[in-house]
Amino acid sequence: MNTTPTQWTTYIKNTNIYQPAIATEAFEHPLKSTTIDRIPRRILGSQPSTGRSSPIFTPSVFLEPLCSALEGVDPLSQFMKEEIDPLSQMAVELSTVDSIFDSEGNKRKISKSNLEIESWDSRKHSILSKYTTSEKLSIVTSFINEGERVVVKAQNMSVDKVQHRLEQLDYFEEGSQRKLDLTQAEYVNRIDQLNKELVSAWHSEHRVKALKIAIQCAKLLADTDVIQFYPSKFVLITDILDIFGQLVYERLRVKANYCKQGSKIVTVLPPDFTSDMVPESAKETCRNWFYKIASIRELIPRLYVEMAILKSYSFLTSSEFSAALLRLTRMIRGIGNPLVAAYARCYICRVGITVTTTSNSDSNYLKENFNDFLGCYNQLFSSFVQEELKIQRVPVATYLTLFMPALEFILQAVACTVPESVLVGILKQCEQIDNSALLINTIIVSFKPTFISVRAVEILEKIKRCIKQDFPVYILLSNLGYSINSCPPPAEHRKQILGDVWNIISQLGDPEQYINCAEIWIQYVVQYFSSRELNIILGNVIEHMSRKRIYENFYPQLKNVVQKVISFTQDFETLLAMDSFLPLIDLFQRENVKVEVCKSILITCISIQMQTSDPVITNSLIFLCSVLHDSINALTVDDERRQIAEILCNVVRRVDYGRDFEQQLSFYVEARGAFSNLDSVLTQLVQCVNTLATNTKRIVNGFHSKKTAAFVRACAAYCFITIPSIKSVHTRLELYLLSGRVALSNNCLGQADSFFKTILTTLSELYLETEEKPGNTDCFLISYINNLLSVLVVVPDSPDRGVLSLTKALLNILKNFNYKQIGTLAQIYVNVLDMLSTMVQESYPYHVDRVESNDSLYGSDPKFISEVDKMCSIILGEILNQLKLIGPCNHQSSIAFELLLRIIIRGDMSKNSLSNLTQNLWLLSLKNGNLSTKYLAATKKHLEYYGKALNNPYLLETVEKLKF
Repeated sequence: MNTTPTQWTTYIKNTNIYQPAIATEAFEHPLKSTTIDRIPRRILGSQPSTGRSSPIFTPSVFLEPLCSALEGVDPLSQFMKEEIDPLSQMAVELSTVDSIFDSEGNKRKISKSNLEIESWDSRKHSILSKYTTSEKLSIVTSFINEGERVVVKAQNMSVDKVQHRLEQLDYFEEGSQRKLDLTQAEYVNRIDQLNKELVSAWHSEHRVKALKIAIQCAKLLADTDVIQFYPSKFVLITDILDIFGQLVYERLRVKANYCKQGSKIVTVLPPDFTSDMVPESAKETCRNWFYKIASIRELIPRLYVEMAILKSYSFLTSSEFSAALLRLTRMIRGIGNPLVAAYARCYICRVGITVTTTSNSDSNYLKENFNDFLGCYNQLFSSFVQEELKIQRVPVATYLTLFMPALEFILQAVACTVPESVLVGILKQCEQIDNSALLINTIIVSFKPTFISVRAVEILEKIKRCIKQDFPVYILLSNLGYSINSCPPPAEHRKQILGDVWNIISQLGDPEQYINCAEIWIQYVVQYFSSRELNIILGNVIEHMSRKRIYENFYPQLKNVVQKVISFTQDFETLLAMDSFLPLIDLFQRENVKVEVCKSILITCISIQMQTSDPVITNSLIFLCSVLHDSINALTVDDERRQIAEILCNVVRRVDYGRDFEQQLSFYVEARGAFSNLDSVLTQLVQCVNTLATNTKRIVNGFHSKKTAAFVRACAAYCFITIPSIKSVHTRLELYLLSGRVALSNNCLGQADSFFKTILTTLSELYLETEEKPGNTDCFLISYINNLLSVLVVVPDSPDRGVLSLTKALLNILKNFNYKQIGTLAQIYVNVLDMLSTMVQESYPYHVDRVESNDSLYGSDPKFISEVDKMCSIILGEILNQLKLIGPCNHQSSIAFELLLRIIIRGDMSKNSLSNLTQNLWLLSLKNGNLSTKYLAATKKHLEYYGKALNNPYLLETVEKLKF
């Protein structure tokens, strides 16, 4: 460095003039302002969408200056203060739409039944995804992609009009038709096209064409050529019929606008209207619709279309529903195909529960439909059905499962309307029927879990008798498992249930059936049995799934098994120590699947705040973590890498051997070898080892024995070896400094010196890293050097080297950097002046226990003080040179003002050279005008107070010369 004519002399303070501060207990942070705002929130509708109606209390805690910009309310709270939140506002806007259907014919939400029954809408998706086919499907059409054939003639009388419409229907039924063979996707698209055609025709005032489409759709339900697709076909077709029925209903509502008694103003019918309010003209229109439908020749379309518009009976009479439902129920007896008849019964029950009450008289049609099904149950096993199944190559077991959606809906509706005694009667009635497995399954699914779980042993006996029947027994066991998981059986029956069930499951030859049952029943085992039973069951699963590597075909089911085990287990440590748990994880040979499973296990382990010191469990955790760690490669995205690193860091923190510090350090050594590819984990390990060394010092109260001294040196060696493996230079520098401070606090002077010297060599790599934003490295370096200087204050000089050798080496390195921002070196040098001025004081402001710093080693030796002053003089000259290089700007004024403060506070103002320099720096600070007058005045006032406290007339005289 170049010398400067301005000689620095440090002012040595008299430490006796300071009085110790009085400590007072504080209950709250002085900068923390906590308030509670009561924010009333108006919820749209009669029920709150969040499940609560009480006001929301929001704490407002202001910890940052930026919070003041929000005037005490964060953006989310601001939304809550609004009269209606944005989502509710959207709901209000949508509720104003009068039409139930959009322009494309898509159905919007309609009214729901008041029965406690799973809605049909929630069932549709599972039906469509389960009942599929790869065979060609046929559809008979006479109008798709064709123009409507309309015979136009004069209409003079209403009788002619009705006759004309009937002729149109006849023309449709007898006209040319085309049969198309389609794939399933094409078939669904055709049905969707029919849906749009129907809505389009209706809105175009072509009511007859809309009825034609509804009839043609209903006719499709008579076709069972591809029988395994029939449930899905039923869902698609009845959606269109529902739309047609609602369109008719809404049309009649519009025509039924009436005038209140004594008023001439037309009024819209209220939702709870009675037939007395409906004008005669609307009733006549309603009758015409039913007459028109009654003229349909074929039974199935006539039934379905009338059921679709059944709700419109409310315009004629309030007592028609029950009679009509019973009439239609008895008409279904005319359908010969048992599958078609079952779904027709399902549809009438679905329509009926929307228009009737739960009273016994109104629900008779439900019981009659179920009894009718029981009456023709033997038809399912008739030779006629067997022959059709043989032609279509459909197994009987598959055929029986086709009845499940329809039958389950019917019986669930019955169960919601009758007392428990009737349900017991139904159970006994079904038991007496041959081949009753389908009926037993329907009862298990449809009746409430409380009913099933209490009678689980009895039902299991019935299932045993069904094993040799055509219906798949694994479906019975699976559905029974669902019910028992929802409602636990009596404690005295649980062991018997598990034994009986698992005996049946173990005998299942089909691995798919086996794992589907095991996936459901494993929850029962985890919840109600000990780890011994769970270990046996998991071993059984491993045995079945390991044969011929069939586990590769059932990864989703095996994942669910693992997920249920970890979700419901009460003792996670025992689970990890099981003989069968980790072998179960080994079944996942596909890497991405195994990673997902291990990740879910570790996340659950972390969430329960588990701490362990068991070596077996620790090894299990290391194994699971190694799976995640080893999955990382060059293609792994940053988010995935960060998530895995966070999981591994949490696991490292969960292993705690208490005061067995040597065992703890051994674990950290093993973890370092296993997780060497993740910087975040290595950083966590270094911090844990430093914590270990600090805890050791705390336990021995700073007085190390030979053993503990060797241990903390081993901790320092661990950190010194581990840190170089970390790629980030910034992280390495931070950890070197942290580890050096820990080593220094443990009186490991040699190790601390090694850390600080390594910092000096690592600093040279800092500007070789690519910056995300220009100037980030400069900001980091200024902050980092400040922290380093604060440690170097108390680091004693090595007897083998000169005075302040580490500080001199640091200064030599700093001057050679290519800084991104001008003035960075000057800012660092200003802070170095602070540090050097502190080191010549008689007593340092802080010390490290049992470490003699330079204030004790040199004892204010004049030679030491002179050496430090020479260094300060050189630094001062370098700062002045830097100010010249910066040139006139706001940054120059700021640095000049900072230097001015350091000179006044740290320098000896009795020296004219320093006093004159302060005047020049003051003028330079004022030159660009970026410093406010208020700030300058406050600073000058503080300096005057400081000079009086030190009783330093030279300082006061210098401050007095500072003029605005």
